[in-house]
Amino acid sequence: MPLELTGTLGSFNVLIKVTGGGVVSQAGAVRHGIARALLDANAEYRPVLKQAGLLTRDPRAKERKKVGLKRARKRPQYTKR
Repeated sequence: MPLELTGTLGSFNVLIKVTGGGVVSQAGAVRHGIARALLDANAEYRPVLKQAGLLTRDPRAKERKKVGLKRARKRPQYTKR
């Protein structure tokens, strides 16, 4: 997508290796990395990439496990008796 937006689809060879996370997260990381690499190549692409939201990193991360819980938010099952 960043290459299509800037009109440089056939101009660059892209070699990518990603690990960790899921398929969607990896795809987002690849888009972000290509957008940042395009900025290094030519700073004039900044307005186009910024408008498309490709220069902003996805800030979501796994929430930490809390004390007394099974996971971050899952509580042990309540038993009345």
